[in-house]
Amino acid sequence: MSPPAQPGVPGGRGSKVPPARKLLCMCSLSLCLTYLCYSLMGGTGPGALRSPAALSGTAAPRFPAALPGTAVPGAPRSPAALPGTAAPRSPASPPSSTGAPAPSAAPTRASNSSREGAAGAWLRTPLAPGEVITAQSGAFERDPQESSTTDEELSRAGSPGNRGGSGSTTPDYGEKRLPQALIIGVKKGGTRALLEAIRAHPDVRAVGTEPHFFDRNYEKGLEWYRNVMPKTLEGQITMEKTPSYFVTNEAPRRIHSMAKDTKLIVVVRNPVTRAISDYTQTLSKKPEIPTFEVLAFKNRTLGLIDASWSAIRIGIYALHLENWLQYFPLSQILFVSGERLITDPAGEMAKVQDFLGLKRIVTEKHFYFNKTKGFPCLKKPEDSSAPRCLGKSKGRTHPKIDPDVIHRLRKFYKPFNVMFYQMTGQDFQWEQEESDK
Repeated sequence: MSPPAQPGVPGGRGSKVPPARKLLCMCSLSLCLTYLCYSLMGGTGPGALRSPAALSGTAAPRFPAALPGTAVPGAPRSPAALPGTAAPRSPASPPSSTGAPAPSAAPTRASNSSREGAAGAWLRTPLAPGEVITAQSGAFERDPQESSTTDEELSRAGSPGNRGGSGSTTPDYGEKRLPQALIIGVKKGGTRALLEAIRAHPDVRAVGTEPHFFDRNYEKGLEWYRNVMPKTLEGQITMEKTPSYFVTNEAPRRIHSMAKDTKLIVVVRNPVTRAISDYTQTLSKKPEIPTFEVLAFKNRTLGLIDASWSAIRIGIYALHLENWLQYFPLSQILFVSGERLITDPAGEMAKVQDFLGLKRIVTEKHFYFNKTKGFPCLKKPEDSSAPRCLGKSKGRTHPKIDPDVIHRLRKFYKPFNVMFYQMTGQDFQWEQEESDK
């Protein structure tokens, strides 16, 4: 009778797998794991991970941020862009979510130099929320100042889940930032023309609708306001325009509390002409209103001008400017001539671009004077397509006003105009303009 098998002895009861077979299994398992890892890391095996573009046989899309001077979202930032650094804040740096200025990398002029000859690249810039750049659809005919942005539009654009606003083609890259520059006035001064012209610059993104945040929607908070804005890339400037800010008493303090280094742009126009244009706009919507002559006077016989009428009061620029100078230095406010914006749009736009720290890309090549409308229209410098002009709500024919009323208004505004010239250090020559008529 043979002895009982001992544990660990081949052929015995309870014997384990032979060492050679165990080693072979371990090697096979190791090879399988190695092959699987290689496949997942981009190898040629069946499990290799490939981009959707590679699977379809098409090239992967390139981000516009790959252009010189911009940053791809998710890419590491330069040391100057990191919090806590001493890099000076540029006009393109967004304020922090708390309203205090946040340090960020200042866009250099060198970053823009690669865009020489790129006038017209604005057409490749994604649209802002509510933005319309073509007149074919008829949506451009709507004047946001005449028919103010509705609560529905703003709430839709300002909702946290909204990625670009109604009708927007804003992609998912970039960030929504509080504006670093505002067009704050004045109504019927030429703010829409200025906004459309500056949006031709590839480093500017501006919301097309008027948010009216600092006068009507302030209680909705800065986060709502931020969500109304378009997305921007590093180095781009976020802007908006609401002409009623200039005459809103609370606006300077509120804007200052958001970011004290916000740059402000005011488009001013001969106050007499501006008042008539204001009245013409109202008349187009309410034909039953009294005549301009009736509304302009408290007492026509005594020649007492009714300065409480908004059409008259807005044109007392010196009065409103005093309020702004309590919060902002004159160096942070640019005054654009509404008249020169028509006669020399490229010259005025050069000043605006310099003020914003931008390279002069919007030039005379972008403008075409439409004799029928009486003001310049924007065009693509690189092709021969028809220029795009502001809608029918712009350039209306003014009603005929009694010359005596115009004369009295000129006398009323003259001392305020002189004061405004002194405060700004600029002579807009409105009196000379009137004497030439």
